[in-house]
Amino acid sequence: MRTYNCTCGNRLFYENSRCLSCRAELAFCPQCRRLAPIDLQADGLYRCQHTDCRAQLIKCDNYRRHQVCNRAVRWSGPATRTRLCDCCRHNEVIPDLTVPGNQGRWYRLEAAKRRLFYGLDLLGLPRGSADGVVTPPLAFQFLADTEDPRRPGAAQQVVTGHCQGRITINILEADDDQRERLRVQLGEAQRTLIGHFRHEIGHYYWEVLIRGRAEDKFKAAFGDHERPSYSEALERHYQAGPPADWHDRHVSAYASMHPWEDFAETFATYLDMICLLDSACQQGIRGGSALQPSLDAMLVDYQQIGIAMNEMNRSVGLVDLVSEVFVAPVVAKLRFVHELVQQAAGRLSASPGAPG
Repeated sequence: MRTYNCTCGNRLFYENSRCLSCRAELAFCPQCRRLAPIDLQADGLYRCQHTDCRAQLIKCDNYRRHQVCNRAVRWSGPATRTRLCDCCRHNEVIPDLTVPGNQGRWYRLEAAKRRLFYGLDLLGLPRGSADGVVTPPLAFQFLADTEDPRRPGAAQQVVTGHCQGRITINILEADDDQRERLRVQLGEAQRTLIGHFRHEIGHYYWEVLIRGRAEDKFKAAFGDHERPSYSEALERHYQAGPPADWHDRHVSAYASMHPWEDFAETFATYLDMICLLDSACQQGIRGGSALQPSLDAMLVDYQQIGIAMNEMNRSVGLVDLVSEVFVAPVVAKLRFVHELVQQAAGRLSASPGAPG
């Protein structure tokens, strides 16, 4: 993850909306792809204060109205088609803001989603929109449990998941106490908000990059997703639990449930690796680029940094940052994802200018 510089010289972080030194208002500029001080002009527009940019901007509506975003939209005159940024325009349902606490939950959801998009942009992965160039279009629903009309007093639970390009997140996942309770209850090594986004986007890219295109290669790497059916595999998993030897073939216990979940968990792990390596490069912990043609080289770096970071976390009583064990079958699946991403991006390896 990149950090940025204010025009006053202060260091800026990805979620900042105000410089803590000069107090300048900030926004992520879609033209120069940097977090930038913005200055309100007499005409009601903002201008990027980086001298090599100076783009005319408006705030994303979710920044201007709700303070859950920190991105801007390039102004192209009164005919500007959208007042939502490149992240927020994928929202289909937002939390009910009349419910106390939901604005804070939405803020945390959006912050995680922006970091998700940073990683996707780093890899050059496409995401579908209403223009139909990439299908299915990507959409997000942020929903809360509601009362079940069939059983007064009982909750109708929202299940975090993916269906045909639509990613649904239960907004209670934005509450640390609720998420930690589920992590312990389900015996998960980690359960994070950004982890949900990265897992569900894996299902989305199965639809975009594999369905009807690379299913035979997928079956060779992950198994037959048609036998057993997903519903049969789900029922078996929740009745019997994961196989005792899941560590020998899968990146997580949940990955052993069905090939689709195996792919989503592996894809999420690949995104974790890329984004951690990028942060290490950006912060001077390692040199070079996060993206390399060789998966093996990236895995070596990831494991070395992971060992060091795990020890740092343990020194203050936190869970391991890198909890996966990369046995040969897991590496083979990561290699499938690596090659899939390279093909989708249309390059072997490159360092994007400045992903958002």
